[in-house]
Amino acid sequence: MKQRALLLVNRHARHGQQRIAAAIEQLQQLDLELLEKPIEHPRQLPELIRYYRHQVDLVIIGGGDGTLNAAVDALVETRLPLGILPLGTANDLARTLEIPNSLPEACEIIASQKVRWIDLGWVNGKHFFNVASLGLSVQIAQKLTKESKRRWGVLAYAMAAIQVLWQSRPFRAEIRINNQDAIRVKTVQIAVGNGRYYGGGMAVTHDAAIDDRRLDLYSLELRHWWQMIRLLPAMRQGRHTALPGVRTLHGQKIRISTRKPRPINTDGEITAYTPAEFRVIPQAVAVLVPEEERGVRSKGFSG
Repeated sequence: MKQRALLLVNRHARHGQQRIAAAIEQLQQLDLELLEKPIEHPRQLPELIRYYRHQVDLVIIGGGDGTLNAAVDALVETRLPLGILPLGTANDLARTLEIPNSLPEACEIIASQKVRWIDLGWVNGKHFFNVASLGLSVQIAQKLTKESKRRWGVLAYAMAAIQVLWQSRPFRAEIRINNQDAIRVKTVQIAVGNGRYYGGGMAVTHDAAIDDRRLDLYSLELRHWWQMIRLLPAMRQGRHTALPGVRTLHGQKIRISTRKPRPINTDGEITAYTPAEFRVIPQAVAVLVPEEERGVRSKGFSG
């Protein structure tokens, strides 16, 4: 029996418009029945997923991390499996799940029906897949434009970082892990990770996993902007956590407060403000993954 999929493609994602026809043809050849609903803005996703929840067996979303983030709350509610077509700029969730950017391969993974239940992060009522952060990364997100991401791809992140790096100023924050005593820090960035990758391929920590039932926090407590330069190469592998000026913490519940409300970036979009309560939500969403993925605890749709 054919699986029926709700196909939602962000036409404004970096590769959305030019690759949608190829995606439809590929998925149909793989014996999936598609209910296609093109979207003009990611905010349309939750309503569409909820509306068609009883008419489909899975949801396929084409777009980047911001598009996926817009859909996450509805995916939690409906419990529909998620198939990912990585059509965005960074595609960090796909990278974490070892889903390649190759469209034919991504379609094959969706058709294979191998499901992995992954954790989600949660902050002030909003779920996230990858990372929630405040400080430097928020300034970078504010600098990024659709035009720069479309033109430069992942390099747009590095270009935005260079523009804001020398202007960054430390701020004071209070961090509480699992209701323990508060830790007071002076930092330029705090990141709370659920998955492994964010920001175009940087790793939260070298051993972060999206189903380890914990949140990984790092705080960059640097005195000078140029200290960030030596950190950047190490951040690609998550090895920055062993360097001076980097504090690392882990837990299931985290509270961060600041003197003034500060914006929080979740999966590339500003969605919350401090004071902030973070939690890990174990096995919250089912995602279609490669069969050979390491450590996958997978099963078919009907398993």
